[in-house]
Amino acid sequence: MTKIKKAYFCRNCGFDAPKWLGKCPSCGQWNTFTEEIVAKVSNTTSASAARAAELAGGTPVPQRIAAIQQSQHQRIDLGNGEVNRVLGGGMVPGSLILLGGEPGIGKSTLSLQIALTDNGLKTLYVSGEESAEQIKMRATRLGINNEECIVYAETKLEAILAQIEELRPDVVIVDSIQTVYSEHLESAAGGVSQIRECAATLLKYAKTLGISIFLIGHISKDGTIAGPKVLEHIVDVVLQFEGDNNLIYRILRSNKNRFGATFEIGVFEMVDTGLREVDNPSEILLSHYTTPLSGISVGASVDGIRPYLIEVQALASSAAYGTPQRTAPGYDQKRMNMLLAVLEKRVGMKMFQRDVFLNFAGGFRVADPGLDLAITAAVISSYYDRPISEDTCMAGEIGLSGEVRPAPRTDQRIAEAARLGFKRILISGYWNRGGNVKIPKGIEIVRIYNVNDLAKSLFV
Repeated sequence: MTKIKKAYFCRNCGFDAPKWLGKCPSCGQWNTFTEEIVAKVSNTTSASAARAAELAGGTPVPQRIAAIQQSQHQRIDLGNGEVNRVLGGGMVPGSLILLGGEPGIGKSTLSLQIALTDNGLKTLYVSGEESAEQIKMRATRLGINNEECIVYAETKLEAILAQIEELRPDVVIVDSIQTVYSEHLESAAGGVSQIRECAATLLKYAKTLGISIFLIGHISKDGTIAGPKVLEHIVDVVLQFEGDNNLIYRILRSNKNRFGATFEIGVFEMVDTGLREVDNPSEILLSHYTTPLSGISVGASVDGIRPYLIEVQALASSAAYGTPQRTAPGYDQKRMNMLLAVLEKRVGMKMFQRDVFLNFAGGFRVADPGLDLAITAAVISSYYDRPISEDTCMAGEIGLSGEVRPAPRTDQRIAEAARLGFKRILISGYWNRGGNVKIPKGIEIVRIYNVNDLAKSLFV
């Protein structure tokens, strides 16, 4: 008979203690311990380890690194260019991928589209939140192109593993990991011990059978993936699906990737038939006006290695009250205050008398320091109520002394601006002094060394 015991687990990091503690000794968070009734972990781990070793054909033995035969498996094309891009060129066989995002952002839609895409992969879609009929209704709306997609509405881990062994699919999608439970543990589904044990068991099966598994996870109030932090350490890839439910654009980011870089993003547009891939984000982030407007500039930004142009909107109005307001959704407000202080100190603009509001087109969240020049230009344009030419964009970082420093990957920003038909781009004068980088034809390079020269170059 299995011996039952009680334990206290930290919801943030998964640390377990025999009694309740106010502060977690592992992560330092307060009031995160919850009581759970669990069985001895050794019983479940030994059973899963024995089964994984049996499937692998024996117990693994130590090997010299020179004697290890490298697998010849190539990355799997999921049939979705944006997801392939974020994963580093496709999915690695035997990988465990965690996809997190806010409720209603489109996690289930994206995962179901991957399962329904005609990519030649046998896919097992395990749903713990919807019935098979509900999934069929959504699949009909999205379009069924993969006849090898198998839907299985189940939450018990042992039943899911039995189907994986029997069907041997290429890809398994579990929606969501918080609904899966093991009958060997007495705690409820979604508990720290359940999430940790279920994810660890699925990882063993993924590595043993060479099956790639997608885990969909909920997120907490502070935007992190719900459950213990150890869950993010178990998986190979952590993907974050971001966006605003009131807007139509979504961004897929990689927070962790053992098989590739973490600086790539995928852009999607939510339409009636699901998520549409956006191959050129610059086209959706730029607006066209019949007449020039003040307070609007175009910045050349880079997210990872993907360049795009984005419209920056600023409004500098007289402060009606004693303390001026500063609002910057989607941007670091402290950095905006720093740029305003530079304008006041180095240029002589009386920003302490102005309310400043900053916004980015499309509701994007931007953290690129290379947009400092575009943000400052938009504020100057609104301050003097003079529009900036529509064929001008800019890229550069501004220091506290007012100097304009080169932005990372400036050559890619210039190439993207030239491709979209811009005639002028304002960059740091310290970039490419040796002339090693070839400048695209049809675009004028305006070099700026100090923020004082910005206004002179904007209004020509």
